[in-house]
Amino acid sequence: MFDAIGTRWQIDTADPLSSTLRVGIADLIDDFDRTWSRFRPDSLVADVARSSGTFDLGADAPAIFALYRRLHDVTDGAVSPFVGGRLDALGYDANYSFTQRGIPSPAPVWDEVALLVGTRLTTTRPVSIDIGAAGKGYLVDRVAELLHSAGHTAFTVDASGDLVHSGEPIRVALEHPFDPALAIGVLTLGGGALCASATNRRVWSNGLHHVIDGRTGQPTRSVSATWATAADAATADGAATALFFTTPSELSAALPIQGLRMFTDGSVEYSAGFAAELFR
Repeated sequence: MFDAIGTRWQIDTADPLSSTLRVGIADLIDDFDRTWSRFRPDSLVADVARSSGTFDLGADAPAIFALYRRLHDVTDGAVSPFVGGRLDALGYDANYSFTQRGIPSPAPVWDEVALLVGTRLTTTRPVSIDIGAAGKGYLVDRVAELLHSAGHTAFTVDASGDLVHSGEPIRVALEHPFDPALAIGVLTLGGGALCASATNRRVWSNGLHHVIDGRTGQPTRSVSATWATAADAATADGAATALFFTTPSELSAALPIQGLRMFTDGSVEYSAGFAAELFR
């Protein structure tokens, strides 16, 4: 187990990791963080937040922005990579002040502030990028690719609720958002990814939390937790965020995912293919 990008990671493998692979994983995560972290003053997205211009975001940018565009479109703009400034205003900033400053406002309109061509992002003004909706899942996939390349075929990479699994099926508890000691059900994961999101994580001052509706700049209120399965963790992670704003059936029609969401009143809604045993 180790800490990285502000969360707890655990990698379980059938065979021990070589020292070379351990270093490769650490370097991969650090390089990703140095580009995409909104909390590091030396990151590339911190430069994007300070000035307009053209920035080379590297080889990961096309896939990340393509996924965000799909999530943005299917949620009518609720999921956006440009909500960083809104999170800052609510207090989820680089200093973790958790003190709200100002009145929340909608995220910048994507096509008015930024254009990605290849790996190069051109902005019309400073804009704060936050890829928290899908970035952790994307990085989990990158780590899994390293494991596969090193010959590992049986493993689980778990970044605090965003996990990808290869090998014999495992059973994963779906944590109850009102009581972490309980589960609302169990899902058998034969392979691929399962990602979760909940508003009981990163909560501060009068119910503020990190799941932001880009259309308003406000935290979402009616859904308390979501789960999504997909072939890869990036898609599952992004879908878990999108489920705060659209139904599982609508999302599974637009993306290759299955999903479940739990409302604040305790009721649940899920797509037909979400293969979990739910406790009643």
